[in-house]
Amino acid sequence: MTQYHHGIDYVELTVTDLDQAKRFYTEAFGWSFNDYGPQYAGIRNPAGGDAPEVGGLALGERPRPGGPFVLLYSTDLDASVEAVRKAGGNVVDGPYSFPGGRRFHFTDPSGNELGVWAKD
Repeated sequence: MTQYHHGIDYVELTVTDLDQAKRFYTEAFGWSFNDYGPQYAGIRNPAGGDAPEVGGLALGERPRPGGPFVLLYSTDLDASVEAVRKAGGNVVDGPYSFPGGRRFHFTDPSGNELGVWAKD
């Protein structure tokens, strides 16, 4: 994995229930994790192998609205909407069109708001 000067290298989400969060992100997006005890799980890189982790889930207080916004990419936005709902997430906006594609926003079981987008 190439790293870029001043590029985003790692995203950490605060969650209120680590097991529930891992279950949600595994069911909704197929993520897998490295466990580092009862308060932290690293998000494995989809490239697999020895690729560095791309983020983590940290046990903490309920997130407050207005923090950094994480946007994921999807090759099938409608399937992603259904996966989020089935896994226990709440779609809070969209899907809607914007120049270059479509996207939706959702909250995870801890209240973090993320988005997913797809090209037209």
